[in-house]
Amino acid sequence: MTLARTSLAGGALVLAFSVGAGAFAAHAGPSLPHPEAPELLRSAVLYQFVHGLGLVAAGLLARFGASRWLAAAALLFAAGLVLFCGTLWTMALTGAEASLAAPIGGFSFIGGWIAFAVHALRMRD
Repeated sequence: MTLARTSLAGGALVLAFSVGAGAFAAHAGPSLPHPEAPELLRSAVLYQFVHGLGLVAAGLLARFGASRWLAAAALLFAAGLVLFCGTLWTMALTGAEASLAAPIGGFSFIGGWIAFAVHALRMRD
């Protein structure tokens, strides 16, 4: 499967999940084990939406010419979604404390946007 197809489909699925996750967070958040569950879930859903859109943007750009930088951006966005958002969801749902996965996921998001920028700067007009 191509980078364009994978990123577009993956991003669309992340966005669809984010809509449902936002509804769940709004209704069930206050009853979850972690005392800060509603805020954790708001942050997780926000980052899911933003980086789901990042995946869609990477997929659209890949249709005009993929690069290793764009592939790295998509991979780093996906890693950040699992590590950062996954940690916030785990904390909210189980009452667990934060782990090292969250900041690693945050750095993955940052690295993804930097790779995205490098791809954009190297694109031919």
